[in-house]
This record gives sequence, structure tokens and C-alpha cells, in this order.
Amino acid sequence: MLATVDRPSTLVDLPTVRRRRARAASAPSPAAPAARAAAPASPATTADVLRIIADPRTPTYVTVFANGRRRYSYWRPIDPATGAGGCYAALPTAECDELQASGRITLGEPVVDPNRTTYRVRTATRVSQVPARPAVAPERRRVA
Repeated sequence: MLATVDRPSTLVDLPTVRRRRARAASAPSPAAPAARAAAPASPATTADVLRIIADPRTPTYVTVFANGRRRYSYWRPIDPATGAGGCYAALPTAECDELQASGRITLGEPVVDPNRTTYRVRTATRVSQVPARPAVAPERRRVA
């Protein structure tokens, strides 16, 4: 608890620091990283990533570091029901790279720092396959 400066009798309950769960004392199995890397991108995962990028409440960015590593992240808004959110969350890099390679997402103007370059990620605008026809009402003739 923390007492505020202007109201010494009022206490404010600050959130506590979240601690990471302790890893098992035994060494991790060597098959775990291989299984994680071998998991292919599922259509459902790709659809979820595209849904997050398309949502205007979740600004999405890709950070390209000086060593070439890419990290896609988005702002997770606060969920009023659970109180979770209000932070940046990572997106799977493989799925985002696939979406960019297929032209479904585009990168905006770069913001360059000494160690990284950040781009805004947006969904690509779809080009209609059928040319648009002007909407003309059919001419009506009066019969006397």
C-alpha cells in the first residue's frame, strides 16, 4: 500500500510485480525446441494474426533490429472485464512474414533509430477484380 502525498489518510493499492514461474529444476528436454520450431503455421493462427492487424484498436508494428531480427508486436487494449492488457504483445514472426510475402499486409514509413527500424503494419488494400460500373437507373417510359 502507498499513501498519497496530498491525502495521507488515503491508501492506493498498487499492482505487484509479476514474477515468472520458476522453471523445473531438471534440464529442459532437447526435443522441446525442435518440436516448437517444426510446428507449421495453421490457417486459424494466420487468420487470428490478420484479424489483430486489421483491428484499428490494436496498432501493429514490426521492429527490424540491426542484426536482422524482426519482431512483430501490437498494442493490446485493456479488457474491462479482466483488467488485463494495456501492454505490447508479440505476434508470431513466421505467420506475419508469410502474410507480408503474400501481399496481405504492408509496411508503412520507417522510423529509424541507431539500433532498429520500426514500421507500422497494416492490411493491404484489396483491388477489386471486376471493374466498377456506374450505377445508372434504367430509363422509364410513360405509356399514355
